[in-house]
Amino acid sequence: MSLPPDDNSPNAPAVPPRGWLRATIVAVLATLFVGAGVGFVGFLSQLRGVEIKPARNADGIVVLTGGSSRVSDAMELLAGGYGKRLLISGVHPTSAVSDISRLLPDNQSLLGCCVDLDRSAVNTRSNAAETRRWARERGFKSLIVVTSNYHMPRAIVELSHAMPDIQLIPFAVVGDKWRDEPWWTSGATFRLLLSEYAKYVAAEVRVRLADAGLDLVPDFAEQPPGSLAPHRPATALAN
Repeated sequence: MSLPPDDNSPNAPAVPPRGWLRATIVAVLATLFVGAGVGFVGFLSQLRGVEIKPARNADGIVVLTGGSSRVSDAMELLAGGYGKRLLISGVHPTSAVSDISRLLPDNQSLLGCCVDLDRSAVNTRSNAAETRRWARERGFKSLIVVTSNYHMPRAIVELSHAMPDIQLIPFAVVGDKWRDEPWWTSGATFRLLLSEYAKYVAAEVRVRLADAGLDLVPDFAEQPPGSLAPHRPATALAN
């Protein structure tokens, strides 16, 4: 008559301690949570609280539409001689020329001579693709990038990946609400920052994978020359 194997014998299979799987899951989640928190703090540290004029001029200026006063600030830089031409990227297709003219009545001459519109970009990545084409067509080697302070980190990631040979000079636009109250006192601003941080991390991961030869999302196809509408300003909608 055979006896059942003794679980305490040396040859008995090892049984994980009770709760081992649960403890592992908790540890992994805690590590991810701490890492995300540290990353979020690092993201916030990149956001400027005041607007600082560029330290130098550039060949061109590009403004990524979406936030209040981005276009007007970019026009002020163009009027100040910080760049030769301005690209407004992400203009809504239905916007009229008169819209931006009403917003910027003091810059009519610049609107007619030195402003190009990109009506095809629908997000930050396509902003970068269209800006690359615009800059290369004109032989520009340096660009001032105008966008909101919370959007600037992701914009620089996308633009620098699309144009590694072009120097980017950030000009972060700081909205009135950002100046008037701390971001942590506004639920809407906090949610905006969390959303932007998640998009920033996703962009960083995708760009790093692409640099390593694992481009899981192919780049946007460039539009044929002439697809930008030169000298036709218009109001843009949010990204």
